[in-house]
Amino acid sequence: RELGIPAVVGTGNATQVLKNAQIITVNGTTGEVFAGKALITDISNHSNIKLNHHKTLTKVYVNLAEPEIANKVSMMNVDGVGLLRAEFMIAEIGTHPKEFIRQKKEQIFINHLTRDLNKFVIAFSPRPVIYRATDFKTNEYRHLKGGKDFEPQEENPMLGFRGASRYIADPHCFNMELQAIKNIWENGFQNLHLMIPFVRAPWELIKIKELVKLSGLYDYPGFKLLIMVEVPSCALNLEEFIKIGIDGVSIGTNDLTMMIMGVDRDNQEVANVYDERTPLIINILENIVSTCAKHGITSSICGQAASDYPEIVERLVKAGITSVSINPDTVDRTRDLIFQIEKKHFEFKK
Repeated sequence: RELGIPAVVGTGNATQVLKNAQIITVNGTTGEVFAGKALITDISNHSNIKLNHHKTLTKVYVNLAEPEIANKVSMMNVDGVGLLRAEFMIAEIGTHPKEFIRQKKEQIFINHLTRDLNKFVIAFSPRPVIYRATDFKTNEYRHLKGGKDFEPQEENPMLGFRGASRYIADPHCFNMELQAIKNIWENGFQNLHLMIPFVRAPWELIKIKELVKLSGLYDYPGFKLLIMVEVPSCALNLEEFIKIGIDGVSIGTNDLTMMIMGVDRDNQEVANVYDERTPLIINILENIVSTCAKHGITSSICGQAASDYPEIVERLVKAGITSVSINPDTVDRTRDLIFQIEKKHFEFKK
């Protein structure tokens, strides 16, 4: 979706119906798959989306990963990058971070990451770019060069050694990421911030903040530290994390829904149970946003729900969410939706 390539997943019978090298046409917006080359004479017939230049109180950010499309996306009607995924950039480097450390070549890793980050901050400056620290799971790290030497084989990597736990257990790799971020600030750009994924407990946040402080990033007055809220222990105990000191949160609805509902979102056998629109999930999302508003910190949502379900967006905008972060292909549709919601619920003074 980030690359603008249409895709349809979860069809149930595609592998039985389709043949190798068969020509098909895929409509990623509607989820339709047609045999052969479909004749599209007027794209307006296939979409109700109109380009707009609305401005909204609720900021519209994008989720990005690939440096090469930063310039193109930056020209869209967006307020910044709400989720810059580290994983694509790390995968492009191709080697496990610990392999660089073992060979005493940390600077190669740091320089590579700095160059990639630079592309985003230049393209979007002065708009914010929120970098989510690496959230590879152990099975994903094992695919990198040298990865099998450093990563255990876990039965359930999704709930295993990932996110904040990794940075605390062995800070060396995390420190290289922090140094790359610091390099950007030292070069004069002040729009790059850090978000920590998969924070399970308040004490983890305390340890993370100690590492960030040691890096020197807190010496820059405009630097912001945020956390992902994607674990129930964080979502249901958010005030304890806020007391420790954070500048904002971003709700990862994909993982949060999976863990609250007890459903593997990649398993088609239970896919019908996975639904962010259940009242329980929406109430929890609303409570997260309200808690952030109460304490004066920013709140955002970066899962698929922000672009897929207008009813969720409406509830969260009414609750005071400060931004949504979505894939580039849904920017105009989501901006227009938020514009209509704000027009409906808020009174604007000229």
